[in-house]
Amino acid sequence: MSDFPKFNCKNADDVLKAVKDYDVSFIQFWFVDVLGVLKSFQVTPSELEGAFEEGMGFDGSSIEGFCRIQESDMIAFPDPTTFQLVAWRPTEKPVARMFCDIKTPDGFPYEGDSRYILKRMTEKAAEKGYAFYVGPELEFFLFPNERETTLLDRGGYFDAPPLDLGNDVRRDIIFALNKMGIVVEYSHHEVAPSQHEIDLRYQEAVKMADTAVTYRVIVKEAARKHGCYATFMPKPLFGLNGSGMHVHQSLFKNGKNVFFDPKGEYNLSEECRHYIAGLLKHAPEITAICNQWVNSYKRLVPGYEAPVYIAWARRNRSTLVRVPMYKPGKEAATRIELRSPDPACNPYLAFAVMLAAGLKGIEEKYELSAPVEEDIFEMNEAERAKYGIKSLPGSLNEAIEAMEKSEVVKEALGEHIFNKFIENKKMEWDVYRTQVTEYEIKKYLPLL
Repeated sequence: MSDFPKFNCKNADDVLKAVKDYDVSFIQFWFVDVLGVLKSFQVTPSELEGAFEEGMGFDGSSIEGFCRIQESDMIAFPDPTTFQLVAWRPTEKPVARMFCDIKTPDGFPYEGDSRYILKRMTEKAAEKGYAFYVGPELEFFLFPNERETTLLDRGGYFDAPPLDLGNDVRRDIIFALNKMGIVVEYSHHEVAPSQHEIDLRYQEAVKMADTAVTYRVIVKEAARKHGCYATFMPKPLFGLNGSGMHVHQSLFKNGKNVFFDPKGEYNLSEECRHYIAGLLKHAPEITAICNQWVNSYKRLVPGYEAPVYIAWARRNRSTLVRVPMYKPGKEAATRIELRSPDPACNPYLAFAVMLAAGLKGIEEKYELSAPVEEDIFEMNEAERAKYGIKSLPGSLNEAIEAMEKSEVVKEALGEHIFNKFIENKKMEWDVYRTQVTEYEIKKYLPLL
């Protein structure tokens, strides 16, 4: 096997043939919990045919956000279209993976399955004729290990070696992504020391959520092979930029980009303007999903390029939503960029609530405010009030309070995940707020 094979399996028979042809030793079944943490178990080729027909049972009560112990049986059905060999394992007797759809024992989609939630949301869009495409930029840091944040380089934005010492790691990540059929547009050193970014070619939302989960695994595996540790923690370093996951998004109808209108202001269609207005109006409500950790709100502060102010613009990167400038002949590339999410979110749920907010704007024909091209970070409170610019929630607790009141988010996620997510995050906030930190000891112990 000199060339690493790429697969385009359409059904169970295609997968069974590929497993036999390439002498696959194990097949990993992948799915995520309510927080987007990857869960996996392995089956042997002899079990595969039965898995396609009847699924593989597991104890859902042990998975965060799934179910109570008295209703614990869950069935994982592998999706044959997601079959690929994993790029970080040996090519002799290789290992493959497939994403799974989780069902209840009576065969219905499970309400706690994040992938199902996104599928349901994209099907709602499809009923209106829309296909939802996303292209996320997942930033990450490289450190010596998972216990310390010692910088591995002093590089900055677009720096090259010798300042950028992550070139070889990024190179191996891109090779591994390509082996698994994932198209990379470009990669570079990010603004902070030891920080990196690899941008993925946009694709349909469910496939991209699968890709984002795969990407996070590949990044960590490549770093481990280079003797270092990759983290998607939103803000690991005080005083330096955190890691974001800017999400480029667009709607297509009959193969054409719905967001583009040659006669519209800035070449944006009415649907695009309503979609942006939907994102802006519901931004506080979806923030808990897009920024789900206590640490996420250490990134969402003014001064470090992370957007905290609810506004939109074309060139201005201090706004929440940016519309990249239109290039003649590139109508299909017309898109909007939501800049607040971070790469530690659950991508299935994040894409689902973004789409829900945008569609709500289209359905209700929300009016879009004027773009703000001035640097909002330089404005004082009175100037922001003059423009009607509000802020995102400032903490996980504030974000959960905004989410709890949201009918848009509740409808998008369904009652089960909506309640389980809020329950989990309230527990996290309670644990966090009762901690006594090193900062408090240093500040208050000598003083009081």
